[in-house]
Amino acid sequence: MHDYIWPNFYIVGAVKSGTTSLYAYLKQHPQVFLPEMKEPHYFAQVRPAPEQDHLIQRVSSAQEYQQLYRGAENFFCVGDASPSYLWCPEASERIYQVRPDARIIVILRDPVQRAYAHYLMDHNEGVIDVPFLEALKNDWTRPDKGWGVSQLYLELGQYAGQISRYQERFGTQNVHVCLLEDLQKNPAHLLLEITQFLGIDPQAIHSMNLQSVHNAYRLPRGNWARFLASHPVSRHIGEHFFPRRWGDYIWRHVFLMESSKPPMDIEARLFLQAFYEPEIQQLEKLLGREFPELRKSWKVETHTTPDKSLLMNNSSQP
Repeated sequence: MHDYIWPNFYIVGAVKSGTTSLYAYLKQHPQVFLPEMKEPHYFAQVRPAPEQDHLIQRVSSAQEYQQLYRGAENFFCVGDASPSYLWCPEASERIYQVRPDARIIVILRDPVQRAYAHYLMDHNEGVIDVPFLEALKNDWTRPDKGWGVSQLYLELGQYAGQISRYQERFGTQNVHVCLLEDLQKNPAHLLLEITQFLGIDPQAIHSMNLQSVHNAYRLPRGNWARFLASHPVSRHIGEHFFPRRWGDYIWRHVFLMESSKPPMDIEARLFLQAFYEPEIQQLEKLLGREFPELRKSWKVETHTTPDKSLLMNNSSQP
């Protein structure tokens, strides 16, 4: 174990909030090593349900994980960008056991938009077939929860409790929280802050390609694309017989096409706004600043409270 290379920084989430862009940008930095597999999920030790097992690439053993970091010995910063770590209640402690000096990066997004983007991704990939509000309520009320078991649409936006776990374990000064909106508006400035946080050369930002949009919304070309995207055989072929970059390109340009994002159902939007308002207030108290960016998409027609029966266990969720 003493010869193992454990990453010294972690992009822990949130899901659908810019982790892929951060990974792609930081991977270009000459002092940073990030593995080709963006999301190993090793410290979350995910155990998907059988019907989702083929949808989640992961490594489960320390030996497999170490294989990802062959060649990382001479890099100042070595990273892991698995967004399951922010949600997973045990991940912070598992990381601390091997790297108590780790730096933690969290990137957040308006949780209403995050949940909808997550749903659209699942719908595109053939995982979900019901309308958004129904998917939210079904997922929240199901008894079995977990990464690759349920979709965690609501839980993944409960940022305050998740961030506080990392602050308590690693210290507030070692947890850097940033926003997707800032990454989109001025990626160079956000990356400057991250290079300062990690202690690496900020000048390298000037030679990075910051123009590419990563994981922008695209629409399936038809139900055939959704079927193939969710089928175990086609997923296996894509993941094991093509280089990762080829598979990503084929998925985005053959299976998907450019399209504007469909509008969110207003009832679902108001349900999510009422659900997340106390969550954001808790986050603002935790971090000592206001986050209007996390309410940017919100409509103010009403202050409807979500169905109480769906919120009874809100505080008990991870």
